Amino acid sequence: MGSLLRSVSGVRWADLRDATGAPAGGIPPLLSRIAYGDEDTARTAIQELGDAVCALGFVVGEATAPAVPFLVELAGAPQVACKAELLDLLGSIYQTDQWHSAAVAARSAESDTSYRQQPGWEAAARTAVYAGLSVIECVATSVRPEEATAAKRLLQILDHIPPFPEL
Repeated sequence: MGSLLRSVSGVRWADLRDATGAPAGGIPPLLSRIAYGDEDTARTAIQELGDAVCALGFVVGEATAPAVPFLVELAGAPQVACKAELLDLLGSIYQTDQWHSAAVAARSAESDTSYRQQPGWEAAARTAVYAGLSVIECVATSVRPEEATAAKRLLQILDHIPPFPEL
């Protein structure tokens, strides 16, 4: 896939499910379109990838955390278009708590819950976004206002939302 996304083939995408429950094998081509496409191609790919890694803007899947380092890499790459959209997607991923909230509600209702893995997906995705802090801070100094604003907005989110408590 070129110098960007060099390690994307090291992820066993076919063994993972995306945020919609579908096989995650479509994620690498979307990442490639973001990395190497023009602005319109990248923007469309980000929208499609958003559905795969953060469905409805608030539901993650098991493939979300493995995808996040590549989103961070793309957000930090000088030649990549639509960085503000990438940063907004990272912010949505970081803020997800749908599965965690459902697990807490199920636990408080003392019912058997099937929400065993999903809160872990959210925590792993949140940890992966936070691991990109240095890249996000660098983008926050961009001379492009839309990129800098989106990065600063994401930094505020990272500052104000703590990690999930134990269930």
